[in-house]
Amino acid sequence: MGIASLDPAVQVILIPVILFSLSFHEFAHGWVAFRFGDPTAHSHGRLTLNPLAHLDMFGTLALYFMGFGWAKPVPVDVGRLHNPKRDSTLVALAGPGSNFLLALICGVSFSILLKMAAAGTEVPMIVLDVLQVGLFINTTLGVFNFLPIPPLDGSRILEGFIPYEHRDLVIKMEHYGPMVLIGLIAFGWISGFSIIWTVMGPIIRTLTSIFTGGIL
Repeated sequence: MGIASLDPAVQVILIPVILFSLSFHEFAHGWVAFRFGDPTAHSHGRLTLNPLAHLDMFGTLALYFMGFGWAKPVPVDVGRLHNPKRDSTLVALAGPGSNFLLALICGVSFSILLKMAAAGTEVPMIVLDVLQVGLFINTTLGVFNFLPIPPLDGSRILEGFIPYEHRDLVIKMEHYGPMVLIGLIAFGWISGFSIIWTVMGPIIRTLTSIFTGGIL
């Protein structure tokens, strides 16, 4: 599901939601890194919610047309973290974790307002639409970034559990991962069958159901 398939009036309102979701994701990385001793994101002007500091054009277009995407990665100097192995894993977790938090907020708000509407309270449909797609966007961003394929956050999380003596495996992942990711995206775009969505779809549906208390 891409945002491009939605009603144009909804799209106009949702663009700020997309920008905020991507920016919040990268801000979370930078903020956690800063808390653990690395000021690199701050010194590069990335410790901000200003979307202009974070946007990756291709990643934003992918989110708009294909339903999943990414922003420009926040720079992190692992060597400046208090505990590099542990803290780098927490920095990686912060990005998708922030999107799941936003998804939970959207899901709970959607559930409450839908129940209010069913009870007779007037609730603008556009608000429900924005919350529902905000829920979808952030759940998708969280799940997508959890995939263990470099340069996605999931690969950084996985690295935290790989023993140092197997560092060669990490190097191979970092080398081949981006090509694998681009290949999977291109295959889905050309063939119409997305391996990524096949993996992500059931997880996203389960999480959206949880975040809305079973309404969706």
